[in-house]
Amino acid sequence: MQVKMKSLHKVIWGILALLATIVIGTIGYEIIEGWSFLDSIYMTITTITTVGYNEVHPLSNAGRIFSIFLILGGMGGAFYALTGVITYIVEGNLGATWGRRRMENKISQLKNHFILCGFGRVGEEIASIFKEEEVPFVVVDNRSECTARAEQEGYLYIEGDATSDEILKEAGIEKARGLVAALGSDIDNTYITLSARGLYPSLFITARASDSEAEKKLRRTGANRIVSPNSIGARRMAMLALRPTVMDFLDTITRRRGPELQMENVAIETNSSLNGLTIEEIRKCSRATILALNRKTGSLVPNPSADEKVTAGDSLIIMGTSEQLNTLEAVCEGAIKLDN
Repeated sequence: MQVKMKSLHKVIWGILALLATIVIGTIGYEIIEGWSFLDSIYMTITTITTVGYNEVHPLSNAGRIFSIFLILGGMGGAFYALTGVITYIVEGNLGATWGRRRMENKISQLKNHFILCGFGRVGEEIASIFKEEEVPFVVVDNRSECTARAEQEGYLYIEGDATSDEILKEAGIEKARGLVAALGSDIDNTYITLSARGLYPSLFITARASDSEAEKKLRRTGANRIVSPNSIGARRMAMLALRPTVMDFLDTITRRRGPELQMENVAIETNSSLNGLTIEEIRKCSRATILALNRKTGSLVPNPSADEKVTAGDSLIIMGTSEQLNTLEAVCEGAIKLDN
């Protein structure tokens, strides 16, 4: 945007300089040679455009010197305006087109990514967390000021209506890991959820809601998880007042990425090395702490017993250092084989 504005200013100043040269030339010939207005402006135009026509009347020495400076000034102004026009076209319009095509190409190559619908205050915070976690995502918003902020942050984005099936397809919904409906309007989030669920029935959808009535509608339209920022904010403030040390601990393992403790969700696939193992066997191979077992039926088993067996479709909520989590992930993906 700044490049386009600078180029546009260059064009305007070049045109003004060219007009000023024409005015000065016309007045100069009238004064120096005593010509009429028509003869003077005609001579000025033919001089600065260097078309090579004959002189209207024979020039005096003063008139010839004046013509030399007029040619230099006219050509300079014209060249300045021309370079501004070229810069405006190339760096502005064509540059934006090429940049957009590059972004569209990157979006088309995304896999196992998130679609973030809405880039307001909540959406910006979600995007920053995705960036910290190095999770691929694309922002979808129909507000130009929001997509401009996303562009400044270096995020992939699509400027369009997230309730549109075509826009969701452009965002790669068939290959997405999940969708987050974070717009400020409950109606928009409901429509987005409805559209996304219709296009991709198994997609994991998280939606924002402002009240309990909106939560019910979002649940009926297919949202897997529903979040109320007001409710969460109030609950967090209450917990900070009641149990500040506990909240500090949770912040450490959920918001900071480093050698200290982290929490992860590990899904158990059919071909996973963890499929069929007990909790005790998994603990031994990774040394990570298993906080809970989420059965494929939807039931949650907190602090599962050592002989609890894990099967395909389940998921584990684990806590440990980055090294321990990486070891467990390698085992899960088959990069590290377990001894029988």
